[in-house]
Amino acid sequence: MSKLKIKRGDNVIVTTGKKDLKGKTGEVIEVIKKEGRDPRVIVAGLNIVKKHVKPSASNPQGGITEKEASIHISNVALVGKDGKAIKIGYKIDGDKKVRINKQTGETL
Repeated sequence: MSKLKIKRGDNVIVTTGKKDLKGKTGEVIEVIKKEGRDPRVIVAGLNIVKKHVKPSASNPQGGITEKEASIHISNVALVGKDGKAIKIGYKIDGDKKVRINKQTGETL
């Protein structure tokens, strides 16, 4: 599995996909990497779906809940200081590997 350039806590923008999602930004809550499957991300406040929940001991009422669904990682990009999507590169800084903005060269 290849190294992913988006991490938990990053601020991302949705570049392609559903009309109601495209152009919206949010913080990555979770990055999902499973063997044999494409990587996906869950972004706070985006791609909200309704889920029907059966009654259980912890939730005796059951009902319909809303939660964030995952988005394919290729459909999101990191957001720069100007609010636009940026490309990410890597640079060795001393003995550490750091992420950089490819357009400006500044570290993230």
